Amino acid sequence: TGVFTDKDKAAAHLKGGAKKVVISAPSKDAPMFVVGVNEKEYKADLNIVSNASCTTNCLAPLAKVIHDKFGIVEGLMTTVHSITATQKTVDGPSMKDWRGGRAASFNIIPSSTGAAKAVGKVLPSLNGKLTGMAFRVPTVDVSVVDLTVRLEKAASYEDIKAAIKTESETNMKGILGYVDEDLVSTDFVGDSRSSIFDAKA
Repeated sequence: TGVFTDKDKAAAHLKGGAKKVVISAPSKDAPMFVVGVNEKEYKADLNIVSNASCTTNCLAPLAKVIHDKFGIVEGLMTTVHSITATQKTVDGPSMKDWRGGRAASFNIIPSSTGAAKAVGKVLPSLNGKLTGMAFRVPTVDVSVVDLTVRLEKAASYEDIKAAIKTESETNMKGILGYVDEDLVSTDFVGDSRSSIFDAKA
């Protein structure tokens, strides 16, 4: 549900009979894992873990490939994010922020995101190097992350595309995708990959 995001509250599921709990949102105190990035650090004795957020699962594999190959000095990410269950169907009060209380189905709503900070938790070498924001938009599925970075090593866009394409076909196959077709968001509904790089965007 993404409702119980700290270890103490998530532990209630263990009392209810669950053997393991995966928190489907970033957590302030549970170990965080993103497949393709740091899942090899998982230990079997961890009963409560966080799988971060959908945005983090999109951003982290891409950031890892770019950072490993070219080195990221700093970066800015913007996510154009589909509606979530926490948003309002009509204008109303929001516990989080004023704009968050506006109707989701016919507004573009600027919002905060913890994805950039969460990437620093699963990729410590990027801790503090990324920042970002979100725009909530009236679509029901599929979100996009735009990542702009300053690199340590000089690289052309062709170099970056080649590195991502190689990883998408080898080490990150099934996790990181690569497309060079003229696709739109609904073309990705049901896709099981965490992150798909759009080479033509």
